[in-house]
Amino acid sequence: MTTLPVVHPCSDAGAVPDANPPVESAMADQLREFVQTVQRNENTLRRFQQIELNLISAQSLSEFFDTLFVQLPVDFGLSWAGLWLDEAWAKVGEVGQEAMRECAGQHLKLAQRHELLLDAGAPWLGIPVADNQGGKVLAGFGQIPAASMIVLPLNSQGTPLGFLCLASDDAQRFADGMATDLLERFAIIVAASMDNVAHRDCLTRISLTDPLTGLANRRYFDERLDKEIARSARYGAPLACLFFDLDHFKLINDTYGHTVGDRVLVAVAHCARQEMRLADTLARYGGEEFAGLLPHVDQAGAMAVAERIRSAVSALKLRGDSGQQIKLTISVGIALLRSDGAGNPVSNTALVTAADRAMYLAKRNGRNRVEVEIEADPNLPRAWSNASSGSDAPWGPSEKSEQPIDRLPALRIVAANG
Repeated sequence: MTTLPVVHPCSDAGAVPDANPPVESAMADQLREFVQTVQRNENTLRRFQQIELNLISAQSLSEFFDTLFVQLPVDFGLSWAGLWLDEAWAKVGEVGQEAMRECAGQHLKLAQRHELLLDAGAPWLGIPVADNQGGKVLAGFGQIPAASMIVLPLNSQGTPLGFLCLASDDAQRFADGMATDLLERFAIIVAASMDNVAHRDCLTRISLTDPLTGLANRRYFDERLDKEIARSARYGAPLACLFFDLDHFKLINDTYGHTVGDRVLVAVAHCARQEMRLADTLARYGGEEFAGLLPHVDQAGAMAVAERIRSAVSALKLRGDSGQQIKLTISVGIALLRSDGAGNPVSNTALVTAADRAMYLAKRNGRNRVEVEIEADPNLPRAWSNASSGSDAPWGPSEKSEQPIDRLPALRIVAANG
């Protein structure tokens, strides 16, 4: 008897051969490639959405620029990203050009509107060379290498703001004729988010600035103090705190009026700011009282700064509306960051209280002088008075900010020997 083979129902054995296997295989490959393309597009869109959310939710210009200039190029393999903005845009004026440049660095170009080289309605993309539009835009940023780039117009409520520039090392990345719908939508998000964050940043700066003198206010000083104490504790670096106020300021107000008193405060604030480094903090603490933070400055250095401020203010002579001469002096107190004996730094309250106490000691000892907290280094001088001013003062040239003294209406600044 002949035994027939048993064929399982799910087995391919005995099946009729496929008449067109190459066709089905090609269709399967195409389907696989289509699915992979969809997945890549979904992933790209998801990353774009995350970038957009980060831009929209940015709480400061530095956070916004970090997303645009650092995260975006990393996530999408770009060699560089930059912004070319109209310097007449209101938000640039509100935030300040220097503040924006400080946040953005070489990624930001501010120019007058007539220098914005492209048609504000359409993107430009291709290989940037010297004689085309992309090359001219890129040249505005300096030496930025780019094999290809796209320049996207930025508009806010119908007003051109400038351009978003994206560059790649791949010459085919931004080729003429490619679809730009997604990137144009992204440019709309960038423009709206930048407008919002600039407004928010402006409000933040206003909330931390004294409106009369333009210095930081007490809120900013307290925040900065916490950070500087933490940094000093972390790195073991010295930190000095200065407190000073105008001597007999009430008499100035009573004699010349509060308007003149306000102008005096502005003059003293700017004069003191000139004698400090850009890294130092100077704030109007309240009324006629000012506070300063000097990171990485020891007792000798703090006394040098305090004496420069005292001497500079003492050299100011202001005249009021009727020509009366106003002589100004200040009393300065210094406190140094200390530990509690167990290696822990003192609290911010203790540091401020010590500087305030030293300032009142200067007032009790005759005013127009500098005093250091009682626990300071006994091997260094603890006080400098008006007798220490003049060309014989043992202080070298200072590292000053470039902030000028305002020309004050109805007041004339006269040199000490004038």
